[in-house]
Order: sequence, then C-alpha cells, then structure tokens
Amino acid sequence: MSTRIEVIGRHRAQLGESPVWDGSSGRLLWIDSRAGRLFEADPDQGDSIEHALPAPVGSVALAQGPALVVALKDRVAVYDRAQRRLTPGAAIEVTHPDVRLNDGKADPEGAFVAGTMHINRAPGAAALGGLYRFTRDGGVTVLDRGIGVTNGPCFGADGAALYVADSAARVIWRYRRTAAGEVTDKTLFADLTAEGSAPDGAAVDAEGHLWTALVHKGEVVRLSATGAIERRVILPMRHPTSLAFGAGDTLFVTSISDSGRLRSDEPAAGAVVRLRGLGVGGAPVFRAGFG
Repeated sequence: MSTRIEVIGRHRAQLGESPVWDGSSGRLLWIDSRAGRLFEADPDQGDSIEHALPAPVGSVALAQGPALVVALKDRVAVYDRAQRRLTPGAAIEVTHPDVRLNDGKADPEGAFVAGTMHINRAPGAAALGGLYRFTRDGGVTVLDRGIGVTNGPCFGADGAALYVADSAARVIWRYRRTAAGEVTDKTLFADLTAEGSAPDGAAVDAEGHLWTALVHKGEVVRLSATGAIERRVILPMRHPTSLAFGAGDTLFVTSISDSGRLRSDEPAAGAVVRLRGLGVGGAPVFRAGFG
C-alpha cells in the first residue's frame, strides 16, 4: 500500500498541535500552541484563516456551531470563531509556572477531557495537575493524577475506552469508561521507550486501532489491539506532534519548528502534512456540548 505525503499550506508553526477535522465545513483546524494562534483552512486551497488566542494554547475541540473548546494555561474557554469572541470557563486547582493544560478531546457525552504537563520537575518529584473532565455547566472532575505530560487523549468509537499518553514516561495508558464519563481499570497499553521517542498526539481509526506521533523520531505509527507497532509512516519532519483523520483515508499531522525544547530547521518543520492512501479512515470525532 502506497502512502502519499504532501505539505499543506505555507505556514510553519513553532509548536503545531491539536489538528481537528471539521467534516461539516471540510476545513482543518490546528493551533500554534506557543504563538497563541488558531488556523483553519481548506486543505485543497492551502490559504488559512488565522485567529489570536492567549498563549500558550494546549488544544482545541469542536463544540456547537462555530464554537470551540480551548485549553488555556489553567482553564478552559469557549471560542466563537464567527464572532472571534473568547469566553473563559472553569479552571483547574493548580496554579504553577511550570504546569499548564495540554492536549484534550471532546468525549462521547459532550464533555472535554484534557490533561496537564508539568515541566522542569526535579528527578523523582511528583507531577502536579492531572487528567480532568470539564462539563458545559462548569463542572471539573479529576480523572487521574501523576501524568507528567498529557498527550493524545482519544476514545474508541463506542466510547468504552480512553487512551492517554504520558509523553514524559513514554507510555500510553488505556482506561475503561463508564456511561457517566468516569474512568476505571487503568492498564498499560504501550511502552514506546524502545523506540527512542515519546508518543505524542493520537487518533483512533475506523477499525479501532490507535495511531500516534513519535515526536522524537519523525514517524507516525499504528498500534495493534495489544499495543504493538504494526505499521510505520516516515514523515518529512523530525518532530511530528499530533494527528487527526480527515475525509476518506487521509491523516493530517502537525509538527514543531521550535517548541522551546525541540527545534528543527528542515523545510517541513512546523508544517502540517496530509497522508493519503492509508486504506483506513478515522473513527467518529465527538463534539463538546459547549457553545
């Protein structure tokens, strides 16, 4: 099976993250986390609409209508793309210069699940923050603690499983979900240490397999039901960050040019690329009930 890779548009992000495919409009959304920018574009046209958000931005998820849920440093917000209006929402209990909200996704019940990253920790120090579930009524529930760098939260098509990467530990966890959005039975799904890379953003395909970006290795990989790597795609950038399925069997991947910790100067660094010809599409992406 031949996979075709193409660079989308001309923009090069410092820290490209959180690609989201909006099937209703045929547009791709993504952010430059470090610069505080949101982009939306028709990938076949290339030109993008740019929005300013408070930096750093951890992630975005589709909400109702033109609204997005946005993970800011220590709280979520709702951003109306049509009105370019940001409405602050619930905050987490941690206020620390080295802790911020990072990756997040809408869950099957319409809540927003996002976790923190805690950088510059002393060896052996516990990670502050955790994995949180935000609801439209302002509720905040702690789902888990002790995650150093939360990335790639995503759900199986039936909503029964939640996958979350701890990039600091180079592992992916799998949780069982209840109908109320709670999590139980945390188990180790995959340990990527032997790959020499942390797992970063992730997405589930229509066959129930997890894809993740190897941020230190310039690859995206597909994991089997047992967490073993069964397929690799080598990318034209060294530091891919996150991914999202688009229409058909396409996959969009964001990347880094200068995150403050990782840097690369190759031509595609910081670009979004589109992979075509994967032979499998994505599982449904849920919308948050915000907006």
